[in-house]
Amino acid sequence: MTKSPRLLAQTEIIDCRRCPRLVEYREQVAVSKTRRFQDWQYWGRPVPSLGSASARLLIVGLAPAAHGGNRTGRVFTGDRSGDWLYRALHKFGFANQPQSVSRDDGLSLLDCYITAAVHCAPPDNKPLPSEYSNCRPYLLEELRNLRNVRLVVPLGLIGFKTYFAARKELGMKNPSPLPPFGHNLAATLEDGVTVISSYHPSQQNTQTGKLTEEMLDAVFRRSRVLLDSGSLSQTS
Repeated sequence: MTKSPRLLAQTEIIDCRRCPRLVEYREQVAVSKTRRFQDWQYWGRPVPSLGSASARLLIVGLAPAAHGGNRTGRVFTGDRSGDWLYRALHKFGFANQPQSVSRDDGLSLLDCYITAAVHCAPPDNKPLPSEYSNCRPYLLEELRNLRNVRLVVPLGLIGFKTYFAARKELGMKNPSPLPPFGHNLAATLEDGVTVISSYHPSQQNTQTGKLTEEMLDAVFRRSRVLLDSGSLSQTS
């Protein structure tokens, strides 16, 4: 009998205190808050990943936003980046609804799993190299156990580099040189996983027009077509 993939218990992420700078920042933000969310009880802890162990689509983000995931306790929830991401995921059948505003709003991911390079909100949205390293074991454990993943969408260059660095640590073969990062560029790796790069739906990218809704749609439309066509390798 085939065992189901076992994902890292998310309580291990939620209870993490490996990075003193991030612990101090996330907890300070949870106390000081911001004016429009003064009535919220902030989460103020590491934000766990979201999705099913059987998912075929893996999304790798950067880190929670101070007043987004750090407030709501759910990845890409409660900020503009999440508004963009979940709208696109819903449009192409990877989420049951287009909004994600709180942990109890009924959102479910469909054949999709979302993780991050760092699970705590960092000052200025910029984790330190040591903080990426401290958080990496969680991603390694997820990659070991997400055995059905056939398609990976890294959001931004950091998500892209983080995914390939994790593969290398696990002894998975990467192309040499690595494929170029660019929006909606795709590469199929030797183990059959296809990587489709995407610009991150950060406010900086969306407000400047570097990333438009049509561009983000193109990534997840392509993801849906590839998964539904059966053209992706089933070799694990």
